[in-house]
Amino acid sequence: MALENDEQGEGMIPYRTNPVRQHARILTASLVGTAVEFYDFYIYATASALVIGPLFFPAQSPAARTLLAFMTFGLAFVARPVGAIAFGHFGDRVGRKSTLVASLMLMGGSTLAIAFLPTYAMAGPIAPTLLCLMRFGQGFGLGGEWGGASLLAVENAPKGWEARFGAAPQLGAPLGFLVANGLFLILSLTLSPASFAAWGWRIPFLASSVLVGLGLWVRMKIGETAAFRAALDHAPPPRVPVGTLFRRYPGAVVAGTAGVVACFAIFYLATTFALSFATTKLGYAMQSFLAVQLVANFALAAGIMLAGYWSDRTNPARVLAIGAALTMVVGLVFGTGLASGSVPVVLATLMAALLVMGLAYGPLGAWLPTLYPTGVRYTGISIAFNCGGIIGGALAPFAASWLALTGGVAYVGLFLTAAGAVTLAGVRFAPKRR
Repeated sequence: MALENDEQGEGMIPYRTNPVRQHARILTASLVGTAVEFYDFYIYATASALVIGPLFFPAQSPAARTLLAFMTFGLAFVARPVGAIAFGHFGDRVGRKSTLVASLMLMGGSTLAIAFLPTYAMAGPIAPTLLCLMRFGQGFGLGGEWGGASLLAVENAPKGWEARFGAAPQLGAPLGFLVANGLFLILSLTLSPASFAAWGWRIPFLASSVLVGLGLWVRMKIGETAAFRAALDHAPPPRVPVGTLFRRYPGAVVAGTAGVVACFAIFYLATTFALSFATTKLGYAMQSFLAVQLVANFALAAGIMLAGYWSDRTNPARVLAIGAALTMVVGLVFGTGLASGSVPVVLATLMAALLVMGLAYGPLGAWLPTLYPTGVRYTGISIAFNCGGIIGGALAPFAASWLALTGGVAYVGLFLTAAGAVTLAGVRFAPKRR
């Protein structure tokens, strides 16, 4: 009978169940944290598309309000690499578990604080300043979240299951999106536009405390990963992991960053930009478009699960390259499909985009760790993931809005085509590590 280490590293236990059942607590801990991450980011993304501009930048023109709201959205992406360095340092030196707990607390606390912020009408310029501060805190905490959650799953995975375990944190994206989108849909159906703008938008930020509490409870009950314990037994951790990373593995950092760009670009164009553009420029009712996005979200979950299984059968790099190539294709039709005026065509466009995102996002949890040794792995994948997020995520809504204003909606998808090309180049030229 096959044997494996248990979660606490306290001896050997026989496989009596499927590996997923055997490691259910670890997979839940990695999934919940990432679900909180995407819930937090998506509720802010939705709020920035609907109410942040008028509430915090009322003195500007409508177009300027939208751009400023998206700039506060992008601020958290700028903070993420800073958080990646800080949390990566402790994740590579102290351990994955304690670092993940700290990142979740900071991320959740910043999100909850947004629920209590005064608006510009209440506090003047102090209001957008506090908003930017909380967004920075969100991004700083998120900088250490995804990398640690992925390593928690992958470094505990049985051989041959690395990609499927690595896809567990990725499933937090559609789960967080589902909860956030569903909550906004319920609020839009039960509250008047005036009530939603006055106080209803705060409810999703308050509700985040429930998910954060659940995530902390699960993470406090898990142990350290086997790979990290083995690395400590072999040699002491680097004194400054980020220094070792950039000195010895600069090519891996560049390739890893490029490999992440496509998935972020698709997600935020198909969610944040699409919601804002459809409800302000195309005349869709918010409730109707939220429902369309809610249905399309299931294609993302399907793509992630397909990518995890496919990556274990072949290899993560190949699946990621296919996802990047398909991103380039989707970019050629995304803008036209979004502006078609037909709800079925819009739904098909979003479903195709999010399915392809699953193929570009699902393999990352298994692919990125192969670029770095265990001693700098937390720092390496966190920096790559979050720097790629700046290029693909923070710029996506802003660039798409600019392309739509200057060249028409058909040009919006060109950002996706460029993002897919960047990711494909990252996979193709990634250094091979023995």
